[in-house]
Amino acid sequence: MIPASITPKTSPLKASTLVPLILFLGLALVPVYAQVFDDRFMMLFATRIAVLAIAVVSLDFILGFAGLVSFGHAAFIGIGAYAIGILSEHDIWEAWISFPVALAAGGLFALITGAISMKTRGVYFIMITLAFGQMAYFTATSLSAYGGDDGLTMWGRTEFFGTNLFANDISFFYLVVGCLAASYLLLRIFTGSRFGRVLAGAKQSELRVEALGISPYRYRLVAYCISGMVAALAGALMANQAEFVSPSAMSWHRSGELIVMCLLGGLGSLHGALLGTIAYLALEEVLSGTTEHWRLIFGPLLVLVVLYGKGGLIGLVTRRPGK
Repeated sequence: MIPASITPKTSPLKASTLVPLILFLGLALVPVYAQVFDDRFMMLFATRIAVLAIAVVSLDFILGFAGLVSFGHAAFIGIGAYAIGILSEHDIWEAWISFPVALAAGGLFALITGAISMKTRGVYFIMITLAFGQMAYFTATSLSAYGGDDGLTMWGRTEFFGTNLFANDISFFYLVVGCLAASYLLLRIFTGSRFGRVLAGAKQSELRVEALGISPYRYRLVAYCISGMVAALAGALMANQAEFVSPSAMSWHRSGELIVMCLLGGLGSLHGALLGTIAYLALEEVLSGTTEHWRLIFGPLLVLVVLYGKGGLIGLVTRRPGK
């Protein structure tokens, strides 16, 4: 008889494959629903969900797997958005130029701020990332040449080799979902690799990882830069969807929302981050349309899920009966 401790467990593998497939399939079918029922709002709402899901997945990568509680993550979204907006202001609309610039800007900001932030731990790391996030926010508000507090209006969307591929809502939606799928798969590969195992090991015991001759600092810094670049991609897509860039995109309130979405879906699970984003925005939309005091209902519901839903929503979905 094979000992129970080494018996293969297939349920987690099935869940980690089935849940994201269902979520992505559901997103892919939204345009069909929108066309059949002539519901443009659902099309725009699903696009917003997919854009924010990219940012939430990027945050879960460092929060759930590396234990880095970044309270300034929205700064990367704003940097990516402003890169697109500022380039469009200078009549640069090509995606092959603006998107790499947005990703490079997000990665550079992450490298500079991360190199400093990684020297701290716990609440100090939270506070220093918050400080850097607010620094980016106030810098954006001071850019009077690009709208300042009022934000920057884009007179169109990014072009792709001279074609208006981004202008059509359906093609733009599938572009966003494609970026979400690529980001999800990339980060999932990282978490399943030796790189991800080092991050997970350092999260549990940094001293043990250092005893093996591995520097957690470098791995965490690389993870932070990757996360910042993916979040900047979300910002670039967000700017194109709204055709508007605002400093509010990088406020600490937005960073707090991203953390809540991660907690709601389940930390340390990239598909949990997807589910948390969908549930958060859908619940917010339903409750805000029901009563003006929707936050009095929304807040306690989130607290209950986080406190009593072991592993977040993904834990409730994949939990076997009797567990």
